[in-house]
Amino acid sequence: MSGPLGFDATVPNAARMYDYWLGGKNNFAADREAAEQIVKITHGWIRHDARLNRAFLGRAVRTAVAAGVRQFLDLGSGLPTEKNVHEVARRIDPAARVVYVDYDPVVAAHGQALLAGADGVGFVQADIRKPDDILEHPVTEQLIDFDEPVGLLAVAVLHFVSDDEDPYGILERFRPRLVPGSHLAISHLEKDSYPKIIDRAHEIYKRVSTGFTVRDRAELTRMFEGFELLEPGLTHPAKWRPDDEIETAETFARLVGVGVKR
Repeated sequence: MSGPLGFDATVPNAARMYDYWLGGKNNFAADREAAEQIVKITHGWIRHDARLNRAFLGRAVRTAVAAGVRQFLDLGSGLPTEKNVHEVARRIDPAARVVYVDYDPVVAAHGQALLAGADGVGFVQADIRKPDDILEHPVTEQLIDFDEPVGLLAVAVLHFVSDDEDPYGILERFRPRLVPGSHLAISHLEKDSYPKIIDRAHEIYKRVSTGFTVRDRAELTRMFEGFELLEPGLTHPAKWRPDDEIETAETFARLVGVGVKR
């Protein structure tokens, strides 16, 4: 696999590591090496965790579409894989619109190639730490009507935003643009689960393009300020409205939730 100009394939990348755990092929040797180190310290759980997280994303999208949401902004979308947001949403409503957002050049190259010519679906190469770059991007302005409910997806991305980079401030920039009926879906690494594994993972991620920050339940609940959490609230992916056999086992250190703006 070759990559676009301006990136270093010798530096492990979180999105490509996630792709590897999901069984994808859009990754490099450095990504696979770091990903396998995480596999080892989690005793293989991380692979199942990645699948559970992906399954949660699909259920969150279906829940939003069932409630009337027809457009989605997918922050930190990662590399294209099976059951992408527009594919899930369009199984219910073929007119659903989706904007994918990621700052990684490899993700952007593959996303743009996958979506080339697709009507009602777009890709924005931008950093979620700069919300205005996303909100004011021509693709966003073309596809997302903020006068109608929006599904804002922040799945497995906000733990890559440090406290100094203010994840709450990022969400605050999006919140006023979302009308009642909009949905916010978040999955995030949890501070209080398996601290020894988390500490060892921190050491591995020192070599990755971005580190991560774990947060406790109270900190994650704060991310839903202005939204009403849907049942069952903040919980493990396996317990958020499971509808498939893959969701029978718990993840090792992650909480998820979906809120609705009233």
